[in-house]
Amino acid sequence: MTTPPTQGHSTPALKLKDVAKAFGSVVALKRADLTLAHGSIHALIGENGAGKSTLVKIIAGVYQRDAGTLEYDGEPVDFASTADSKAAGIAVIYQEPTLFPDLSVAENVFMGRQPLRSLGRIDTRAMREQVAAIFSELGVDIDPDRPTRGLSIADQQLIEIAKAISLDAKVLIMDEPTAALSGVEVERLFTVARSLRDQGCAIMFISHRFDEVFALCDTVTVMRDGEYIATSPIADTTVEAMVRQMVGRDVEALFPKVESEIGDVVLRVDGLHQTGEFTDVSFDVRAGEIVALAGLVGAGRSEIARAIFGVDPYEGGTVSVGGNTVRRKDPADAMRKGIALVPEDRRHQGVVLESSVARNVTMAIRRTLARGGLLWGGIENTAAREWAARLEVKTAALDAESGTLSGGNQQKVVLAKWLATHPRVLIIDEPTRGIDVGTKAEVHRLLSTLASQGLAVLMISSELPEVLGMADRILVVHEGRITAHLPRETATAENIMFAATHAAEEAA
Repeated sequence: MTTPPTQGHSTPALKLKDVAKAFGSVVALKRADLTLAHGSIHALIGENGAGKSTLVKIIAGVYQRDAGTLEYDGEPVDFASTADSKAAGIAVIYQEPTLFPDLSVAENVFMGRQPLRSLGRIDTRAMREQVAAIFSELGVDIDPDRPTRGLSIADQQLIEIAKAISLDAKVLIMDEPTAALSGVEVERLFTVARSLRDQGCAIMFISHRFDEVFALCDTVTVMRDGEYIATSPIADTTVEAMVRQMVGRDVEALFPKVESEIGDVVLRVDGLHQTGEFTDVSFDVRAGEIVALAGLVGAGRSEIARAIFGVDPYEGGTVSVGGNTVRRKDPADAMRKGIALVPEDRRHQGVVLESSVARNVTMAIRRTLARGGLLWGGIENTAAREWAARLEVKTAALDAESGTLSGGNQQKVVLAKWLATHPRVLIIDEPTRGIDVGTKAEVHRLLSTLASQGLAVLMISSELPEVLGMADRILVVHEGRITAHLPRETATAENIMFAATHAAEEAA
């Protein structure tokens, strides 16, 4: 690791050194360093979970750091709230702006600080003129009087930029601003960003798209696992170097992979299409095989999984299990055919926190347990006890509320619920998100054992070590399309990341 340089002016606009942040036992930042110069666009990159969002929220005053220093224009500062950060001249533009849809553009720009006339009345004319002047300076054609409802994401982001300019912001943070934009909208946003840079603004640009980083930014900082890795002038680095810095870590210890015999095709997806979500998605999963859907957040992986299970619709294509077609948007039929889905958000979609462990484990098989239309507690507990024991769910009692369990044990409860249906295909979305390292190894061992027993597993994961350590085959998804099919033997962190960012059409 090298020390990040101070760039541009002698006094940086913003400097963070050895910043740390933990949430209970989960360490989000270990040692984060970042220096933003006036009149510069600085890229911040890293894998999902690298700590980028936590760092931004500390700068924005959403979180307070546990350790380290934060300097603003050379002076030590503490932002106790977002109001403090904004008052100092820091503005954050998120991927999805939060505007008031029924208020005008001008009212949104000046929300809470409208110019006033005599008797405390709002000076709408002055407000409108100031916003029009800002848009004219930016070269943007947006009517200050129109309601924001119905505006594109791109126009909403420009309104947020106008708000920052009206606040005389010296630091502008753009967090994945281009994810929902077209090529023309991206270029317009970049033109505005370059104009602000030339006026002396310090801009942080967070993106997974390397082509945008090279097109826009002057400098790049790489983070990994909550730590600062390196800072380089953009002219002195390459995509290959950045990828190595993003993903360089040992993947062996946490992934007890059991070799299994690969059998016949169980799940077949052919030409799946849904406008705006995914296009021409085709693949199969065989008995005994773990196939991973890799890619960046927002690439369409979860949407594909939900469509396969019938939760979400799709316009074209087919899904079949063992040669039998699964009806569209019919989860009950998907379950009858043998598909189980463990969703990404277990707390809201996977487990009922107020219900007992036993009730959650047996939720998907309650009809089969009923006798004469009645479900007896003893029968439910017996079924739940078997699966809780097989998955080693740590709970004081089966009648304990599921919300009292740890995140890892809640994940095991969700797995137990679906394994109790004796599925042929298990779709599991982010299997170890939010759980500790030891429990991760337990979940990985369980998935590997299930595959060795003949289950077909489709795993969605944003963690490259998990993908590389567990999958027999890797399908990389970029903007709703599968851009690479990689066998375990040839898959590397680098070629997965290339395909995930569209740095290469074919990463194999």
